[in-house]
Amino acid sequence: MPATIDHSFTATRMLGRASDPTYAGALSFMRRKYTKNVKGADAVVWGIPFDAAVSNRPGSRFGPQAIRRASVIFDNDPQYPFNRDLFAELAVVDYGDCRLDYGNHQATPATIEREATKLLKSGAFLLSLGGDHYVTWPLLKAHAAVHGPLALVQFDAHQDTWFDSDKRIDHGSFVARAVRAGIIDPDRSIQIGIRTHAPEDFGIKILYGHEIEEMRASDIAYAITERTDGRKTYVTFDIDCLDPAFAPGTGTPVAGGPSTARILSVLRQLTKVDIVGADVVEVAPPYDHADITAIAGSTVAMYYLGLLAEKKARA
Repeated sequence: MPATIDHSFTATRMLGRASDPTYAGALSFMRRKYTKNVKGADAVVWGIPFDAAVSNRPGSRFGPQAIRRASVIFDNDPQYPFNRDLFAELAVVDYGDCRLDYGNHQATPATIEREATKLLKSGAFLLSLGGDHYVTWPLLKAHAAVHGPLALVQFDAHQDTWFDSDKRIDHGSFVARAVRAGIIDPDRSIQIGIRTHAPEDFGIKILYGHEIEEMRASDIAYAITERTDGRKTYVTFDIDCLDPAFAPGTGTPVAGGPSTARILSVLRQLTKVDIVGADVVEVAPPYDHADITAIAGSTVAMYYLGLLAEKKARA
């Protein structure tokens, strides 16, 4: 039996498996060490518990907690489908959550951007756990400041291209802002799973829900790889991309979406996409059942780390 439990606190290094039982122990993401010292980390997991920008049901402020809790199902066997211990060579820490003033939402974007900028200066890959989709706006700004204009891969039921005045706190307009600000290149960006209409598409390629229903996962992955064309890419995953049968715990569910299995198969095949940052957003535990949505969100986040571990192994 292991000599310690609560690997999140007792770990002495960033590498290596934990051995906590799935039903006990401190709930960092995949039992990674909780620390504010990110020196030497290949990737940093960071929660952003914010949901004041939602247009329907609130609750995604509890998303980071739920995703961390669900991640304990990854019990440190070789992770499927990567067939490897992700942390044998990939150094990952859980940085905890962004501290936000619940009474001063206008300060939220600058707070997120400032903290993200600090983390990115370490050279680590930043994996963010939302929170509603507004948080992607300051995250994109921070990443673009490092990498220049980005290709955007957006898994979502909504285009998030509604017009606003750039002063609103709104989870449905960050893509429009990012295009107008030159932060993302619409000619190298793609949205997957869209099942609503917005006034503008800004030239971003769209794979609608009914289209991907008829496509193989490999064809969807090929379309993403071809569209991004080797550009530095940010991947944002709104959990409502999935059909409500697979992700009921979200603020704006839309019927007619893909299964978790289909989209995970797509993610698994993005090995040729140069992903430099990623998030999972809009997990809202108050509407979840048996952690279905949280499990899906934590699995998407694990896949990001799996792709990163493979990338490091190839280098």
